[in-house]
Amino acid sequence: MFYEDLSTYDYFEDDIFGVRGTPGQWVRFRPGYERATVGWLEADRPCTTGPVPEAFTEKLAAIQEVQRMNVCRGWHFCDLCPRRKNRERHPRCNSEIRIPGAPGTAYAAPSLIGHYIGVHDYRPPQVFVDAVMAVDLGAWAAAEVPFPWIPADADRI
Repeated sequence: MFYEDLSTYDYFEDDIFGVRGTPGQWVRFRPGYERATVGWLEADRPCTTGPVPEAFTEKLAAIQEVQRMNVCRGWHFCDLCPRRKNRERHPRCNSEIRIPGAPGTAYAAPSLIGHYIGVHDYRPPQVFVDAVMAVDLGAWAAAEVPFPWIPADADRI
């Protein structure tokens, strides 16, 4: 699945976040915010490369530890990596993350984004780097649903 950075995300209509501490419980809603894509890479498609601050990669990894959303049953394998005989060891993901940005915009990234940054030298747009750095990780780690824009009327499934 390829999206050009900062293009409109339209893969799923709803956003579905896992409820922390309650396996199998989810919160689903139709977002009232725009979703801008970041890090949806594909082989043979150009992407920006270059260094990112270490504090950014550490914070992104910590966010991915507390937030699970749009989890799918199948796997997306990194097609930037050389093919391996044992696909189980091939980098893969089956979910996404959301990072709040400017008012009314959230960044939608695949869970492989950390792999793309660390292994393939991908450099996300600076607005995404800034948004990740602005996340209050302590509040997210303590929240039932680690994302600040969950509407009060969201469905619990």
